[in-house]
Amino acid sequence: MTRVRAAYAAVGAVDRPEVWINLRPEAEVQAEHDAALAAGGPLAGLLLAVKGNVDVAGLPTTAGCPTYADGPAAADAAAVARLRAAGATVLGATNLDQFATGLVGQRSPYGGVRDARRPTYVSGGSSSGSAVAVALGLADIAIGTDTAGSGRVPAAFQGLVGIKPTLGVVSTAGVVPACRSWDAVTIFARDLDTAETAMGIMAGGPGTRPWPADAPLAAPPGARVAVPDDLGGLAPGWAAAFDASAERLRAAGCTVETVSFAPFLEAARLLYDGALVAERHAAVGAFIDAHHDDPDSGIDPTVGGLIARAGTLSGSAMVRDLARLAELDAVCAEVMSRYDALLVPTAPGHPTQAAVAADPIGVNSWLGTWTNFCNLLDLSGVAVPAGTVDEGAAGVAQFGVTVLTPAFHDGVAADLARLVAVAPAPVAAAGAAAPVTARLPWPVAAGASSVPLMVVGAHRRGQPLEGELTSRSARWAGTVRTSSTYRLLALDTVPPKPGLVRVPLGDGGGVSVTGELWQLPVAALGDFLAALPEPMALGRVELADGSWVPGFACAADAAAAGRDISEHGDWLRYLEATAVSG
Repeated sequence: MTRVRAAYAAVGAVDRPEVWINLRPEAEVQAEHDAALAAGGPLAGLLLAVKGNVDVAGLPTTAGCPTYADGPAAADAAAVARLRAAGATVLGATNLDQFATGLVGQRSPYGGVRDARRPTYVSGGSSSGSAVAVALGLADIAIGTDTAGSGRVPAAFQGLVGIKPTLGVVSTAGVVPACRSWDAVTIFARDLDTAETAMGIMAGGPGTRPWPADAPLAAPPGARVAVPDDLGGLAPGWAAAFDASAERLRAAGCTVETVSFAPFLEAARLLYDGALVAERHAAVGAFIDAHHDDPDSGIDPTVGGLIARAGTLSGSAMVRDLARLAELDAVCAEVMSRYDALLVPTAPGHPTQAAVAADPIGVNSWLGTWTNFCNLLDLSGVAVPAGTVDEGAAGVAQFGVTVLTPAFHDGVAADLARLVAVAPAPVAAAGAAAPVTARLPWPVAAGASSVPLMVVGAHRRGQPLEGELTSRSARWAGTVRTSSTYRLLALDTVPPKPGLVRVPLGDGGGVSVTGELWQLPVAALGDFLAALPEPMALGRVELADGSWVPGFACAADAAAAGRDISEHGDWLRYLEATAVSG
């Protein structure tokens, strides 16, 4: 059975019609999928679900309100277009909390989306259909959006990875805004490699926020991670699950310390309890005001009421709250500056549909406890599954955490998320495509500037000078070999180092030397070069595949005094041999 046929068979078998607003015809999807497989690409073969507030050419962009769209979209949103160009095939548009207003996944005339594992529980929102489509294996990846946690809370409940990137690095062109200043386009996947690959493709391009030259590419060894000093409000058993997540980081060598979380929580309350919510009215308020009293409009009563009230807030209140946000941002930034990341529970608990129906505003606000502040403070985040909580007769709840980092430290967040993630038991395969292997941190694929550096000796992993690279946020990119035109020399230095010398063309006698490739932020290379002691210098090294990369060279006088150890072809093998013989 083909991937597409399996997906459509599963759509019928799982009986979750509320997941979709528009499901494309199977024959049309099959034809596009076949063409994508033939053309190739990093996402070829993967099926993509798209949140219903994001344009897909030929489908109406309802944003969860059937009367909002005035016809099918003329073109794909920028994010959709980039994923399609890489080989992904769109299945359809998914359900959401109307106008992306909510974290519960229940505020939609298309129906409340049910949890993939426990159907009486909420899916999480607002990217509800996107998350459940991936959890059920109907889609391999899905686009969500995130203003207050909509790309993270559903990931936690569905046992998925949800990447919420730095604001502005993914284009929002073709996305119905929720709060334009704090909206982000997100990705869902069942594993972090696939999520990173998709995010690296979706991010970047015209009109996006440029990456700074010093954007870190990796988490440092022994990273420092902050956790909240107060976990009050978590459902029974959830604090223990969070403590276990923090302990996994400690076991991986990280330093984990508690910090005062009060300023983060105050910032979170500003998003909806203050005047900042006026941005929601600025986005779709004209439509709400014109149709709110029309019983046939399809406007959800809770959403319509929230957005209508947001239009009554004064400009002076908005200015006041923006000023307070700036003050809190400075306080929180100082806390973040002392750590590499902040670890938080993604959600405080998993409510039932009945609980949300009984208290739609209160439960929704509770779910935003650990998410609402993120975009207001310009943080990037990676939400990952982190185990389960046995809730007795209610069954087993999926538990998730989010690793948060300052803007443009997305690569650090992804690294630390790998240390804390716990793969959940699958819900349904539906012939799902195999995970995609990520080769570089997704910010590099998205345009973060970096340079490769080949090292052959004391800067290799586990060697004395490795810290000169890791302290500059460099990322190890694998073992490589030079072309067969080099000699390897043991130099008289402290600590011991090798020298790599290219044999003059035509002289012969060269060998292929083993080394390692690292990726450095562009800004770090100059600093690294300035700190290099004699007799080392940077030059160009030819690799076995014929490409050239920056690498170490040594001064001619040092090379002349060095001892030829080329027969070993590898500095580490030479050290092993001399240790044995010694």
